[in-house]
Amino acid sequence: YIAIGRQEGADLAFGGEPLDRETRGFYLQPALFTQATNAMRISREEIFGPVANVIRVKDYDEALAVANDTPFGLTSGICTSSLKHARHFKRNSEAGMVMVNLPTAGVDFHVPFGGRKGSSYGPREQGRYAAEFYTTVKTAYTFAG
Repeated sequence: YIAIGRQEGADLAFGGEPLDRETRGFYLQPALFTQATNAMRISREEIFGPVANVIRVKDYDEALAVANDTPFGLTSGICTSSLKHARHFKRNSEAGMVMVNLPTAGVDFHVPFGGRKGSSYGPREQGRYAAEFYTTVKTAYTFAG
């Protein structure tokens, strides 16, 4: 994806280099692209690696439209001091997990985890929803008269 981002015209502003570590594995320095557009693969596909990009927009409405213009919807986030925008974003973001002024990874274990659109598969298996999903309700009466 680092090579794809460069080929598509995004500017690799930081990182993206393989790292050697004492423990054998596949390590990559976090990468940040600027000058990205929403048409680029690095913006449209779920990379699941330390790769992020910046897409410049003119205002909140365009930002929300760009964020929702994807076949995926695992998580989304906004950094804002506007309670109006925060509330609107939480209601209108097309993602399974929505953050305001927080990282979009590392959610609490007791809440349902999952996305929407192409980022979802099966039931949300965390939180009280898991208990409800795996519970069969039965009503039983006993008269001890």
